[in-house]
Amino acid sequence: MAAGGYQRRGCCPGGNLARSGGTGGAGCDAGTGADAIRDREQVRLLANALAKLPPDRLVADMVDLPDEAGEEAWILGARIRDELIAAAQAGAAPPPLRNDCFALPPGVHWTPVEEALAHLKARMQVVTPLQIVPLDQAMHRVAAADVAALRANPPLPNTAVDGYGFAGARGAGSHRLTLAKGRAAAGDRPGMVPEGQAIRVLTGAALPQGVDTVVLQEDVVLDGAEVTFQGPVKAGSNTRRAGEDVQAGDPVLRAGRRITAPDLALLAATGNAEVAVRAALRVGVLSTGDELVAAGNPASDGQIFDANRPMLLAMLQRFGHQPVDLGQVGDDRAALRGVLDDAAGQVDVILTSGGASAGDEDHVSALLEEAGAMGLWRIAVKPGRPLALGMWQGKPVFGLPGNPVAALVCTLIFARPALAVLAGESWPVPQGFDVPAGFSKRKKAGRREYLRARMRDGRAEVFASEGSGRISGLSWAEGLVELPEPAAEVAPGDMVRFIPYGSFGL
Repeated sequence: MAAGGYQRRGCCPGGNLARSGGTGGAGCDAGTGADAIRDREQVRLLANALAKLPPDRLVADMVDLPDEAGEEAWILGARIRDELIAAAQAGAAPPPLRNDCFALPPGVHWTPVEEALAHLKARMQVVTPLQIVPLDQAMHRVAAADVAALRANPPLPNTAVDGYGFAGARGAGSHRLTLAKGRAAAGDRPGMVPEGQAIRVLTGAALPQGVDTVVLQEDVVLDGAEVTFQGPVKAGSNTRRAGEDVQAGDPVLRAGRRITAPDLALLAATGNAEVAVRAALRVGVLSTGDELVAAGNPASDGQIFDANRPMLLAMLQRFGHQPVDLGQVGDDRAALRGVLDDAAGQVDVILTSGGASAGDEDHVSALLEEAGAMGLWRIAVKPGRPLALGMWQGKPVFGLPGNPVAALVCTLIFARPALAVLAGESWPVPQGFDVPAGFSKRKKAGRREYLRARMRDGRAEVFASEGSGRISGLSWAEGLVELPEPAAEVAPGDMVRFIPYGSFGL
């Protein structure tokens, strides 16, 4: 390959032009400066990426490439462009959020829920770096890049049943075929069956050459070296086509998906032994307020046990993030500042509860205001309303209400989808179901309401009290009933929207 070819064509992994504006260019320009020698920078980037891939992955990629194109295409990383770019970027920190990402438009006083969600969705971006991990470490991680099948599934035509295989369809009536020697079992190399003969096949076996149809063993009569069965039998009966599930090159995992156990099965079945994922999002949880005492410690008559921190830490664990317990701090602005300073060096996001409004002891919102990166969101939602959102030393802070019921609702509705995007996931929308109401309620206009609810006898019933101090209702419930902003009068049997806790990942 002529050295001049690099400068003339600006080759990138996958054969894209570095300055073409195509999908491959941005990855190849990474790390190049105005005075950089282009050839050297591209070689450096490609070498860095290749060094992070397993050797057998590169060897496998050379199979079936024409001799003339094989050397150049392989050197440039043809057919594994996404993997090369992911490998080269692994460990690199994404750009930080802007300091004004939580700022609401001027003049907004009460923000409808949908506007608040749209604002968050438009301004959130991933903050976690890439990692390449083996499949046994990929469970619950977020895919950082699309993954394609390296091999078809199934790789060869095979039989779906135990029976006898032969070539072609058979019409009505009785059919007798000579039985070929041997058999085909799962894992055997495909052999060859002479025309007009049948062979014993077992479920999952690759079809021998000359076999495209199978009849069930229960429908066959063995007579010495012959088999007899009744037609009609369609060609292709009881067989699976090669690649009928997945073709080589088909996408099997999309970037932004949190990986499940079935995903691991599909990745493994299609030859993927490792996957590019996002590092786990580290989320710190801090409780604020002089009135709080950790459960198990002595409490005076004027104190309460901290219910939010254990609840939020557990929720984050279920969401797939890495929870970090930041403890609790009293109503002391200097002490809170010190805790936030320490937290900014060890987590990606901070969740606080309490101190998020505008009162004398609401130090979270006051400190974010002093930092010049705070938006006090008054959201038209019940329970909830005050939500302090801002940045502290480049780390996003979600200031949740101190009331446990409001803290849970605001976490599920607002913090959960935002955290998902910060972690590299796609914006999640909880799946709700329209079900008959098992309750009566007169609702005023103006705010969206979330009622603690559960399903019984096909109807949604709600907790006896809507008081946000009734923490027992959170445990009693199995989800939330969502009532939109307009005024409404709900009667038993009317359809309402029920969102199970499971739809939020709990």
